[in-house]
Amino acid sequence: MSALATILATLLLTAGVVRAQPSAAQPCGTATTHPTVYEHVIWIWMEDHSTAEIVRSPDAPYLNTLITSCGLAKNYHAITHPALPNYLGAVTGLPLRDLKKFGQPCDPGPTCSVPAASLFSQVHSWKAYMESMDVNCQQTGFTGYAVRHNPPPYLTGLMGCDQFDVPYSALAVDLANDTLPEFAFVTPNTVNDMHDGVGTDAIRTGDAWLQSEVPKILASAAYRRGTTAVFVTFDEGDVGTRGLVGQNCLKSKDVACIVPTIVIAPSVRPGKTSGRPFSHYSLLKTTEKMLGAKPLGQARRAGNMRRPFNL
Repeated sequence: MSALATILATLLLTAGVVRAQPSAAQPCGTATTHPTVYEHVIWIWMEDHSTAEIVRSPDAPYLNTLITSCGLAKNYHAITHPALPNYLGAVTGLPLRDLKKFGQPCDPGPTCSVPAASLFSQVHSWKAYMESMDVNCQQTGFTGYAVRHNPPPYLTGLMGCDQFDVPYSALAVDLANDTLPEFAFVTPNTVNDMHDGVGTDAIRTGDAWLQSEVPKILASAAYRRGTTAVFVTFDEGDVGTRGLVGQNCLKSKDVACIVPTIVIAPSVRPGKTSGRPFSHYSLLKTTEKMLGAKPLGQARRAGNMRRPFNL
């Protein structure tokens, strides 16, 4: 831990902001107030399951433990279908009309790229941790590593993809060395993110992966300082019930448009839920506010999750 981080943690404890040091066993409810600006925000993206399939499901015991231990946005909307425009919209704030051209899976290239500002370019440091990716900023991959679940290769104006878009194994190193970036984007492979597999088997597999991996984050020095937040979200709802490609999910009540988003931070009250309408644009806005950046695009008018979840 840096000297500055040590001083910050001491001041938070002395001021009574942190009641007890958060841990994997008690990740939320240990702080009375939250930092104005966070050291780290981590997103973990899962795939293709609606809120109705996850919340209270016996096939997702760990996710439901996180929901009861921390917070749940229960009226949280994807942007559209299929996956890629949700990933790109969540980091750029681009409107649906500009995302519709990504309606089919495509590898980064002249016809499948985004020359737009993004959350990655707003922060002082970032990394995307991609499970089963073989080389940094890998431009191809459909099963296992899926490039369509990895935004940075599509962002033509983004500097540093070859350096900061890295295989998932780098996350363990950064947690151990207390060198997490300000913003971290985590994508499991297409088995562990619940994309591949059938029905409840896919849910069980993804839930088991989260049970293995999330506690490593929550036990880290970065999280125990009380200045790190984690969001677990899903790109879109279940394949079997989804609407047409390009569907506007932002105001739709279609079950395939409403996905669970779990909010984890020491200041979140255990069991907190919010029925306010949020979306992937809200996640962008909330993270920008937490890291001291200005909202991009559609994030400007999206709901902010900070107050409802005491972030």
